[in-house]
Amino acid sequence: MKNLKFSSEQGLAFAQDLRQGINQYFKSGESRYANHSMVVKSILILTIYSLPLILLSTGLVAGIAPLFILYIISGLGMAGIGMNIMHDALHGSYAKNKFLNNLMGHSINLIGASASIWKIQHNVLHHTYTNVADADDDLNSSILLRFSPDKKLYWIHRFQFIYAWFFYGLMTLIWVTARDFIRIRQYKKLGFFKKKSEFNSEVLKALAWKITYFTYALALPIIMVPQAWWIVVLAFLCMHYVTGSILSIVFQTAHVMPTSDFPKPDENGVIGNHWSVHQLHTTSNYAPKSTLFSWYIGGLNYQIEHHLMPNICHVHYKGLSKVVKALAKKHGLPYNSHKTFLQAVWDHLRMLKMLGQQQVHG
Repeated sequence: MKNLKFSSEQGLAFAQDLRQGINQYFKSGESRYANHSMVVKSILILTIYSLPLILLSTGLVAGIAPLFILYIISGLGMAGIGMNIMHDALHGSYAKNKFLNNLMGHSINLIGASASIWKIQHNVLHHTYTNVADADDDLNSSILLRFSPDKKLYWIHRFQFIYAWFFYGLMTLIWVTARDFIRIRQYKKLGFFKKKSEFNSEVLKALAWKITYFTYALALPIIMVPQAWWIVVLAFLCMHYVTGSILSIVFQTAHVMPTSDFPKPDENGVIGNHWSVHQLHTTSNYAPKSTLFSWYIGGLNYQIEHHLMPNICHVHYKGLSKVVKALAKKHGLPYNSHKTFLQAVWDHLRMLKMLGQQQVHG
Protein backbone atom coordinates (compact mmCIF):
# COMPACT_ATOMS: atom_id res chain seq x y z
CA MET A 1 0.00 0.00 0.00
CA LYS A 2 2.82 2.43 0.77
CA ASN A 3 4.05 2.29 -2.81
CA LEU A 4 0.71 2.96 -4.49
CA LYS A 5 0.46 6.09 -6.61
CA PHE A 6 -1.87 7.61 -9.16
CA SER A 7 -1.20 8.55 -12.75
CA SER A 8 -0.04 12.15 -12.94
CA GLU A 9 -1.33 12.69 -16.48
CA GLN A 10 -4.43 10.53 -17.11
CA GLY A 11 -7.16 13.02 -16.17
CA LEU A 12 -4.92 15.95 -15.34
CA ALA A 13 -6.99 18.29 -17.54
CA PHE A 14 -10.11 17.54 -15.48
CA ALA A 15 -8.23 18.17 -12.23
CA GLN A 16 -6.95 21.50 -13.49
CA ASP A 17 -10.39 22.59 -14.69
CA LEU A 18 -11.90 21.50 -11.38
CA ARG A 19 -9.42 23.60 -9.42
CA GLN A 20 -10.28 26.62 -11.56
CA GLY A 21 -14.00 25.93 -11.20
CA ILE A 22 -13.75 25.79 -7.41
CA ASN A 23 -11.78 29.03 -7.27
CA GLN A 24 -14.34 30.67 -9.54
CA TYR A 25 -17.18 29.45 -7.31
CA PHE A 26 -15.61 31.10 -4.26
CA LYS A 27 -14.39 34.21 -6.07
CA SER A 28 -16.81 36.44 -4.15
CA GLY A 29 -14.84 35.72 -1.00
CA GLU A 30 -17.37 33.36 0.57
CA SER A 31 -15.80 31.13 3.20
CA ARG A 32 -15.16 27.50 2.29
CA TYR A 33 -15.90 26.56 5.88
CA ALA A 34 -19.06 26.30 7.97
CA ASN A 35 -21.61 29.10 7.86
CA HIS A 36 -24.15 30.24 10.44
CA SER A 37 -26.67 27.57 9.43
CA MET A 38 -24.03 24.91 10.06
CA VAL A 39 -23.39 26.30 13.55
CA VAL A 40 -27.12 26.23 14.33
CA LYS A 41 -27.35 22.67 13.01
CA SER A 42 -24.39 21.60 15.15
CA ILE A 43 -26.05 22.94 18.30
CA LEU A 44 -29.31 21.20 17.41
CA ILE A 45 -27.66 17.86 16.68
CA LEU A 46 -25.59 17.94 19.86
CA THR A 47 -28.78 18.69 21.79
CA ILE A 48 -30.67 15.83 20.15
CA TYR A 49 -27.85 13.50 21.16
CA SER A 50 -27.12 14.73 24.68
CA LEU A 51 -30.49 15.84 26.09
CA PRO A 52 -32.10 12.34 26.07
CA LEU A 53 -29.04 10.91 27.85
CA ILE A 54 -29.14 13.71 30.42
CA LEU A 55 -32.81 12.96 31.08
CA LEU A 56 -32.02 9.27 31.46
CA SER A 57 -29.33 10.10 34.00
CA THR A 58 -31.61 12.18 36.24
CA GLY A 59 -34.00 9.45 37.35
CA LEU A 60 -37.00 11.35 35.95
CA VAL A 61 -37.67 8.69 33.33
CA ALA A 62 -39.42 5.60 34.66
CA GLY A 63 -41.40 3.92 31.88
CA ILE A 64 -40.04 1.44 29.39
CA ALA A 65 -41.49 3.24 26.36
CA PRO A 66 -39.91 6.63 27.24
CA LEU A 67 -36.63 4.82 27.93
CA PHE A 68 -36.51 3.31 24.44
CA ILE A 69 -37.77 6.49 22.76
CA LEU A 70 -35.12 8.67 24.40
CA TYR A 71 -32.31 6.27 23.54
CA ILE A 72 -33.48 6.06 19.90
CA ILE A 73 -33.68 9.87 19.65
CA SER A 74 -30.14 10.01 21.03
CA GLY A 75 -29.13 7.49 18.37
CA LEU A 76 -30.43 9.82 15.67
CA GLY A 77 -28.33 12.58 17.20
CA MET A 78 -25.30 10.31 17.36
CA ALA A 79 -25.60 9.56 13.65
CA GLY A 80 -25.99 13.29 13.04
CA ILE A 81 -22.75 14.01 14.88
CA GLY A 82 -20.97 11.38 12.81
CA MET A 83 -22.24 12.64 9.46
CA ASN A 84 -22.04 16.36 10.14
CA ILE A 85 -19.96 17.75 12.98
CA MET A 86 -17.06 15.37 13.48
CA HIS A 87 -16.95 14.43 9.80
CA ASP A 88 -16.39 17.97 8.56
CA ALA A 89 -14.15 18.89 11.50
CA LEU A 90 -11.79 15.93 11.13
CA HIS A 91 -11.47 16.75 7.44
CA GLY A 92 -10.43 20.24 8.49
CA SER A 93 -13.43 21.79 6.74
CA TYR A 94 -15.57 22.87 9.70
CA ALA A 95 -13.51 25.94 10.53
CA LYS A 96 -10.34 27.67 9.44
CA ASN A 97 -9.21 27.68 13.05
CA LYS A 98 -7.33 24.42 13.76
CA PHE A 99 -8.22 24.44 17.46
CA LEU A 100 -11.95 24.70 16.70
CA ASN A 101 -11.67 21.92 14.11
CA ASN A 102 -9.91 19.72 16.65
CA LEU A 103 -12.48 20.54 19.32
CA MET A 104 -15.47 19.77 17.11
CA GLY A 105 -13.72 16.73 15.69
CA HIS A 106 -13.40 15.25 19.14
CA SER A 107 -17.18 14.98 19.30
CA ILE A 108 -16.47 11.50 17.93
CA ASN A 109 -14.64 10.70 21.16
CA LEU A 110 -17.73 11.70 23.11
CA ILE A 111 -19.64 8.94 21.32
CA GLY A 112 -17.03 6.33 22.20
CA ALA A 113 -14.74 6.30 19.16
CA SER A 114 -11.23 7.62 18.46
CA ALA A 115 -10.69 10.75 16.37
CA SER A 116 -7.07 9.94 15.57
CA ILE A 117 -7.84 6.39 14.42
CA TRP A 118 -10.79 7.58 12.34
CA LYS A 119 -8.56 10.09 10.56
CA ILE A 120 -6.19 7.31 9.50
CA GLN A 121 -8.97 4.95 8.43
CA HIS A 122 -11.12 7.53 6.69
CA ASN A 123 -9.00 10.51 5.62
CA VAL A 124 -5.83 8.63 4.70
CA LEU A 125 -6.86 5.15 3.59
CA HIS A 126 -10.43 5.54 2.34
CA HIS A 127 -10.20 8.96 0.72
CA THR A 128 -6.84 8.33 -0.88
CA TYR A 129 -7.38 4.78 -2.14
CA THR A 130 -11.16 4.65 -2.60
CA ASN A 131 -12.33 1.13 -3.59
CA VAL A 132 -8.77 -0.20 -3.96
CA ALA A 133 -8.65 -3.60 -2.29
CA ASP A 134 -6.24 -3.98 0.65
CA ALA A 135 -5.70 -0.21 0.72
CA ASP A 136 -9.18 1.25 1.34
CA ASP A 137 -9.94 0.11 4.86
CA ASP A 138 -13.68 0.60 4.32
CA LEU A 139 -13.59 -2.55 2.16
CA ASN A 140 -12.15 -4.55 5.04
CA SER A 141 -15.02 -6.02 6.97
CA SER A 142 -15.69 -9.37 8.57
CA ILE A 143 -15.41 -12.54 6.55
CA LEU A 144 -19.21 -12.47 6.26
CA LEU A 145 -19.29 -9.38 4.05
CA ARG A 146 -17.65 -9.01 0.64
CA PHE A 147 -17.51 -5.40 -0.54
CA SER A 148 -14.98 -5.81 -3.34
CA PRO A 149 -14.62 -8.21 -6.28
CA ASP A 150 -10.95 -8.47 -5.33
CA LYS A 151 -11.76 -10.00 -1.95
CA LYS A 152 -11.99 -13.77 -1.53
CA LEU A 153 -15.40 -15.21 -2.34
CA TYR A 154 -16.98 -17.64 0.15
CA TRP A 155 -20.18 -19.62 -0.27
CA ILE A 156 -21.95 -17.64 2.43
CA HIS A 157 -21.58 -14.42 0.43
CA ARG A 158 -24.37 -15.54 -1.88
CA PHE A 159 -26.72 -14.62 0.97
CA GLN A 160 -25.09 -11.36 2.00
CA PHE A 161 -27.68 -9.26 0.19
CA ILE A 162 -30.13 -10.62 2.78
CA TYR A 163 -28.14 -10.62 6.02
CA ALA A 164 -25.86 -7.60 5.45
CA TRP A 165 -28.58 -5.23 6.67
CA PHE A 166 -28.59 -6.90 10.07
CA PHE A 167 -24.83 -6.52 10.45
CA TYR A 168 -24.98 -2.87 9.33
CA GLY A 169 -26.91 -2.14 12.50
CA LEU A 170 -24.09 -3.56 14.63
CA MET A 171 -21.48 -1.22 13.12
CA THR A 172 -21.23 1.45 15.83
CA LEU A 173 -21.57 -1.05 18.67
CA ILE A 174 -18.58 -2.99 17.34
CA TRP A 175 -16.80 0.31 16.74
CA VAL A 176 -17.10 1.60 20.31
CA THR A 177 -16.12 -1.74 21.83
CA ALA A 178 -13.49 -3.52 19.74
CA ARG A 179 -12.85 -2.01 16.31
CA ASP A 180 -10.65 0.90 17.41
CA PHE A 181 -8.30 -1.47 19.24
CA ILE A 182 -8.17 -3.79 16.22
CA ARG A 183 -7.32 -0.88 13.95
CA ILE A 184 -4.69 0.52 16.30
CA ARG A 185 -2.88 -2.81 16.03
CA GLN A 186 -3.34 -2.95 12.24
CA TYR A 187 -2.12 0.61 11.75
CA LYS A 188 0.93 -0.08 13.88
CA LYS A 189 1.84 -2.84 11.40
CA LEU A 190 1.31 -0.38 8.54
CA GLY A 191 3.78 2.01 10.12
CA PHE A 192 1.48 4.74 11.42
CA PHE A 193 2.77 4.30 14.98
CA LYS A 194 6.52 3.99 14.69
CA LYS A 195 7.26 4.19 18.41
CA LYS A 196 5.96 1.88 21.07
CA SER A 197 5.06 4.90 23.17
CA GLU A 198 2.79 6.20 20.37
CA PHE A 199 1.05 2.86 20.14
CA ASN A 200 0.58 2.63 23.91
CA SER A 201 -0.70 6.19 24.04
CA GLU A 202 -3.35 5.49 21.39
CA VAL A 203 -4.52 2.39 23.26
CA LEU A 204 -4.79 4.27 26.56
CA LYS A 205 -6.59 7.25 25.02
CA ALA A 206 -9.08 5.00 23.26
CA LEU A 207 -9.69 3.06 26.47
CA ALA A 208 -10.19 6.23 28.52
CA TRP A 209 -12.72 7.68 26.08
CA LYS A 210 -14.65 4.41 25.91
CA ILE A 211 -14.85 4.16 29.68
CA THR A 212 -16.11 7.75 29.79
CA TYR A 213 -18.70 7.04 27.10
CA PHE A 214 -20.07 3.84 28.65
CA THR A 215 -20.18 5.53 32.06
CA TYR A 216 -22.52 8.35 31.04
CA ALA A 217 -24.39 6.60 28.21
CA LEU A 218 -25.07 3.25 29.91
CA ALA A 219 -23.90 2.95 33.53
CA LEU A 220 -25.66 6.09 34.81
CA PRO A 221 -28.99 5.22 33.16
CA ILE A 222 -28.75 1.68 34.61
CA ILE A 223 -28.33 3.23 38.06
CA MET A 224 -30.93 5.98 37.70
CA VAL A 225 -33.73 4.46 35.60
CA PRO A 226 -36.07 2.35 37.78
CA GLN A 227 -36.08 -0.61 35.41
CA ALA A 228 -34.20 -3.89 35.29
CA TRP A 229 -30.63 -3.43 34.08
CA TRP A 230 -31.16 -5.67 31.09
CA ILE A 231 -34.03 -3.48 29.84
CA VAL A 232 -31.76 -0.43 29.91
CA VAL A 233 -29.05 -2.39 28.10
CA LEU A 234 -31.57 -3.46 25.46
CA ALA A 235 -32.63 0.17 24.92
CA PHE A 236 -28.96 1.17 24.66
CA LEU A 237 -28.43 -1.53 22.03
CA CYS A 238 -31.44 -0.23 20.09
CA MET A 239 -29.85 3.22 20.07
CA HIS A 240 -26.69 1.83 18.53
CA TYR A 241 -28.62 -0.29 16.07
CA VAL A 242 -30.37 2.81 14.75
CA THR A 243 -27.10 4.72 14.52
CA GLY A 244 -25.19 1.86 12.91
CA SER A 245 -27.89 1.23 10.32
CA ILE A 246 -28.03 4.89 9.29
CA LEU A 247 -24.27 5.35 9.03
CA SER A 248 -23.63 2.06 7.24
CA ILE A 249 -26.30 2.49 4.61
CA VAL A 250 -25.45 6.15 3.94
CA PHE A 251 -21.78 5.34 3.33
CA GLN A 252 -22.14 1.98 1.56
CA THR A 253 -24.53 3.39 -1.05
CA ALA A 254 -21.78 5.80 -2.07
CA HIS A 255 -19.16 3.25 -3.15
CA VAL A 256 -20.39 -0.35 -3.22
CA MET A 257 -22.63 0.11 -6.24
CA PRO A 258 -23.05 -1.45 -9.71
CA THR A 259 -21.69 1.76 -11.25
CA SER A 260 -18.58 1.75 -9.04
CA ASP A 261 -15.16 0.75 -10.30
CA PHE A 262 -12.69 -1.20 -8.17
CA PRO A 263 -9.37 -0.22 -9.78
CA LYS A 264 -6.29 -2.38 -9.49
CA PRO A 265 -2.76 -0.95 -9.45
CA ASP A 266 -0.34 -2.30 -12.03
CA GLU A 267 2.84 -4.20 -11.22
CA ASN A 268 4.54 -0.89 -10.39
CA GLY A 269 1.82 0.13 -7.97
CA VAL A 270 0.36 2.75 -10.33
CA ILE A 271 -3.38 3.29 -10.40
CA GLY A 272 -4.33 4.21 -13.95
CA ASN A 273 -6.06 7.57 -13.43
CA HIS A 274 -5.38 10.91 -11.83
CA TRP A 275 -6.65 10.87 -8.24
CA SER A 276 -9.58 13.18 -9.00
CA VAL A 277 -10.74 11.04 -11.92
CA HIS A 278 -10.37 7.97 -9.73
CA GLN A 279 -12.92 9.49 -7.34
CA LEU A 280 -15.46 9.91 -10.16
CA HIS A 281 -15.11 6.25 -11.12
CA THR A 282 -15.49 4.94 -7.57
CA THR A 283 -18.12 7.20 -6.03
CA SER A 284 -21.84 7.82 -6.46
CA ASN A 285 -24.36 10.49 -5.42
CA TYR A 286 -28.04 10.09 -4.59
CA ALA A 287 -31.15 12.16 -3.75
CA PRO A 288 -29.68 15.49 -4.91
CA LYS A 289 -33.07 17.25 -4.66
CA SER A 290 -33.91 16.08 -1.13
CA THR A 291 -33.08 19.14 0.98
CA LEU A 292 -34.10 17.80 4.40
CA PHE A 293 -32.40 14.46 3.85
CA SER A 294 -29.22 16.19 2.68
CA TRP A 295 -29.36 18.48 5.72
CA TYR A 296 -29.51 15.55 8.13
CA ILE A 297 -26.81 13.39 6.55
CA GLY A 298 -24.33 16.25 6.23
CA GLY A 299 -24.41 16.54 2.46
CA LEU A 300 -23.13 12.99 2.08
CA ASN A 301 -25.63 12.43 -0.70
CA TYR A 302 -23.10 14.53 -2.64
CA GLN A 303 -20.34 11.98 -2.11
CA ILE A 304 -18.63 12.83 -5.39
CA GLU A 305 -18.17 16.44 -4.32
CA HIS A 306 -17.11 15.35 -0.85
CA HIS A 307 -14.43 13.03 -2.21
CA LEU A 308 -13.12 15.65 -4.61
CA MET A 309 -13.25 18.47 -2.04
CA PRO A 310 -13.06 17.01 1.49
CA ASN A 311 -11.46 20.25 2.74
CA ILE A 312 -14.63 22.22 1.89
CA CYS A 313 -17.61 22.21 4.27
CA HIS A 314 -20.57 20.17 3.06
CA VAL A 315 -22.92 23.19 3.09
CA HIS A 316 -21.35 24.15 -0.27
CA TYR A 317 -21.67 20.77 -2.01
CA LYS A 318 -25.06 21.34 -3.63
CA GLY A 319 -23.80 24.44 -5.42
CA LEU A 320 -20.48 22.87 -6.30
CA SER A 321 -22.20 19.78 -7.72
CA LYS A 322 -23.25 21.82 -10.74
CA VAL A 323 -19.59 22.68 -11.40
CA VAL A 324 -18.43 19.07 -11.04
CA LYS A 325 -21.24 17.61 -13.15
CA ALA A 326 -20.57 20.06 -16.00
CA LEU A 327 -16.84 19.38 -15.96
CA ALA A 328 -17.35 15.60 -15.88
CA LYS A 329 -19.57 15.90 -18.95
CA LYS A 330 -17.03 18.16 -20.68
CA HIS A 331 -14.23 15.63 -20.19
CA GLY A 332 -16.34 12.54 -20.95
CA LEU A 333 -16.12 11.24 -17.39
CA PRO A 334 -18.80 9.49 -15.31
CA TYR A 335 -20.96 11.36 -12.84
CA ASN A 336 -22.99 8.64 -11.15
CA SER A 337 -26.10 9.80 -9.34
CA HIS A 338 -29.42 8.26 -8.28
CA LYS A 339 -32.57 10.37 -8.13
CA THR A 340 -33.63 8.98 -4.75
CA PHE A 341 -32.02 7.34 -1.75
CA LEU A 342 -34.29 4.30 -2.12
CA GLN A 343 -33.01 3.77 -5.66
CA ALA A 344 -29.47 3.89 -4.31
CA VAL A 345 -30.30 1.39 -1.55
CA TRP A 346 -31.86 -0.97 -4.11
CA ASP A 347 -28.79 -0.78 -6.34
CA HIS A 348 -26.55 -1.40 -3.33
CA LEU A 349 -28.59 -4.53 -2.59
CA ARG A 350 -28.11 -5.61 -6.22
CA MET A 351 -24.37 -5.03 -5.88
CA LEU A 352 -24.19 -7.11 -2.70
CA LYS A 353 -25.91 -9.91 -4.59
CA MET A 354 -23.50 -9.64 -7.53
CA LEU A 355 -20.48 -9.63 -5.23
CA GLY A 356 -21.83 -12.77 -3.59
CA GLN A 357 -22.01 -14.64 -6.87
CA GLN A 358 -18.94 -13.71 -8.87
CA GLN A 359 -15.18 -13.50 -8.55
CA VAL A 360 -14.64 -10.54 -10.85
CA HIS A 361 -16.71 -7.40 -11.15
CA GLY A 362 -18.02 -6.89 -14.67
